[in-house]
Amino acid sequence: MVGVEEIIQFIEDGQLEKAMSAYQGIMDKGSDEEKFTLAEELFRFGFMEETEALLENLLRRYPEEGELHVMLAETRIELGREEEAMLTLENVDKADPSFPQALLLLADLYQMEGLFEVSENKLLEAKRLLPDETVIDFALGELYAHQGKLAEAIEFYTAVLKHHEEIGGVNINQRMAETLSAGGSFEEALEFYEKAIEQKLEINTLFGFAFTALQAGYNKTAIEKFEELKALDPEYHSLYLYLAKAYEREEMVEEAFEAFKLGIEQDEFNKDLFYYGGKLALKLPDEAAAEQLLRESIAVDPGFTEGVLVLNKLLIKQERYEDVLDLIREADINEEEEEPQLLWDEAVAYQQIEHFSQALNKYQLAYTFFKDNQEFLTDYGYFLIEEGKMAEAAEIFSKLVEKEPGNEEFRELLERMTENR
Repeated sequence: MVGVEEIIQFIEDGQLEKAMSAYQGIMDKGSDEEKFTLAEELFRFGFMEETEALLENLLRRYPEEGELHVMLAETRIELGREEEAMLTLENVDKADPSFPQALLLLADLYQMEGLFEVSENKLLEAKRLLPDETVIDFALGELYAHQGKLAEAIEFYTAVLKHHEEIGGVNINQRMAETLSAGGSFEEALEFYEKAIEQKLEINTLFGFAFTALQAGYNKTAIEKFEELKALDPEYHSLYLYLAKAYEREEMVEEAFEAFKLGIEQDEFNKDLFYYGGKLALKLPDEAAAEQLLRESIAVDPGFTEGVLVLNKLLIKQERYEDVLDLIREADINEEEEEPQLLWDEAVAYQQIEHFSQALNKYQLAYTFFKDNQEFLTDYGYFLIEEGKMAEAAEIFSKLVEKEPGNEEFRELLERMTENR
């Protein structure tokens, strides 16, 4: 009979027919030790159905053996049969040495189903049995991080880091950095990002490092790390917007605009990049480029309100009032959630092209939202005067005088309107 080592060699050599023929020989006539060893090896190579058959064979002889139940459960998880895996794990006796491992697997399965409280209870039970086992601390950290219980996650990741910086291929310093950053502890997170990068340079970790540095206000560090990431992987689309922001914060607007252009080369349908590029162009200043880029952002998403608002501001500055109205008409913005600023923009545009009834309608609608906004009240008040609506204008200028009692122009206008009543 061919032994386990020969079967493994057959698999490694790609001679699967010979391997499966020899596997059947072990199943029929092999010793229990050979069956167990072959099950371990076949699991490693991904032969799950054959592994399951070997373990079921062994369990008929050793139904109380917890290790076999755990291995069978792991195999069934790999086969996508989680419910069967749960039932298998429930067969492990509490006194069995494999019981804590069974609890860990059950916790994973319950977490996958969104039963976080049950998962937590399984892990805490395992923790009581093995209080010094860092794998359990790690599992609790992962569970709490997934739930957004950041303080608890940090507590358990800290416990893990006293003994290990990596578990199951997971960089614990990275996990700690991400959790601290998610909780707003940006400066503290940077220390762990440094350690994580020293431990293993990985592009997602590098992005997290750079992004957290940006959030912490360390713009030069953010630029350095984003540039490093760009050199490693120029197709990492997410970096360009934040690299541009970091440069802009350092008042390096031209460098920010260059970063934007590189980003668009990688991601030509990113409305946020076009929008930000448009805002940078306004700072250069290059109004023609700004208009083009803002229109690109709206072309990608016709309902992109932010792009419409900034472009409208530019068009109003350029006194292109028909274009303002065309832009608002063409934008695919939900009328039920109409942006109040668009009402104000329309009011100004209609006023300037002398469509006064429509302007009045828009001013009245916008007033609900901007009745405490001094700039809006000024626009509205002067419009009402032009339309001869002195009583309404007096009400608006009364509000303006309350807000700015030292403004002589407002006060004189209000006095004249009051005298003429």
